[in-house]
Amino acid sequence: MAISPIALGAVRRIDQLFEIEREIHGLSPEERLRVRQERSAPLLSDLEAWLRAECARLSRSSNVIKPINYLLNRRDGFVRFAHDGRICMTNNAAERALRGFALGRKSWLFAGSDRGADRAAVMATLIMTARLNNIDPKAWLADVLARIANMPQSRLHELLPWNWTPPTSAPCTQTA
Repeated sequence: MAISPIALGAVRRIDQLFEIEREIHGLSPEERLRVRQERSAPLLSDLEAWLRAECARLSRSSNVIKPINYLLNRRDGFVRFAHDGRICMTNNAAERALRGFALGRKSWLFAGSDRGADRAAVMATLIMTARLNNIDPKAWLADVLARIANMPQSRLHELLPWNWTPPTSAPCTQTA
């Protein structure tokens, strides 16, 4: 099967964006945004113009018209990373994080009820959020379960993974 020159051109253009992302990996969101505005945004504009021009030249039966239209119809979502330094260009990290849940999806069929499934989804979300915040989910959950009954409702937000601080051990005092 021959490779379409248009598809190859699109991949090369998108690879330039990935190269920029590799260069700015690990920088602050503000710095990533600056570089993306300076370097990625013009490439994205050029890519869109090129795709629209190629699309106008192609017949509706062309093999590449469908993927081109797919990207153009979702352009806003595709270019969002260029306007926010916190956003990744791809969703690979999120997909990797969810892989463990996908493996157990048949088990989720036996949640017992819709309410049980909702609770399982909330717990899975909180546990994954703890992981994404570099928190040991077991330590977080054990601490939350130990503290939640005595915590006023107005302070429950302190137990959410992004606000949680591990308990500190009380200093050991020796008596003579």
